[in-house]
Amino acid sequence: MLRVALTGGLASGKSFVGRTLEHLGCFLLQADLLGHLVLEPDGEAYPAVVHEFGPTILDNENKIDRKALAKLVFSNPERLEVLNHLVHPPVRARTERLLAEFAAREPNGIAVVEAAIHIETGGHLNYDRLILAWCSREQQIERAMHRDHATREEVEARLSRQMPLEEKRKHAHYVIDTSGSKEDTVRQTEEVYRELRRIAR
Repeated sequence: MLRVALTGGLASGKSFVGRTLEHLGCFLLQADLLGHLVLEPDGEAYPAVVHEFGPTILDNENKIDRKALAKLVFSNPERLEVLNHLVHPPVRARTERLLAEFAAREPNGIAVVEAAIHIETGGHLNYDRLILAWCSREQQIERAMHRDHATREEVEARLSRQMPLEEKRKHAHYVIDTSGSKEDTVRQTEEVYRELRRIAR
């Protein structure tokens, strides 16, 4: 099985590239989604996160309100670091379990794990190939403002906490430029998929 890491930045198009690869036949795992699952009441990270951040992060159904949690950590790097230490290990464990199950079913398959911080955590070193979804910083800002109904200041603050895409580019085996039309992004993704398919065989 070929292990492929897919990364990008805020509103850089990585989820669109991931869905396209899934449509082409890859097994897609999204770290964000797994992160949500480990924070569910029956999730592995739930008890530790509630213990660490207190009952104010819970809604009236005793579920973690991710917006309330985000408010506590995103302006506080130390608290964000604590949250990451609680959430990332169970996400990694789930990822590895699901990858192992897929490898047993599809030994010549291609598994794609989509995560924003593959490079920052060094996790990309555990993969055979790294794909970067890239666009200009201005496009990231415009897309995020439109998608998240956020102000330019809010988006720029979020971008300031991320590794710039130009820096990520140095680590990537493949760069998919998402700055053009969706059709152009699909075309580039198909080219990368054909190369991955060749390697996986």
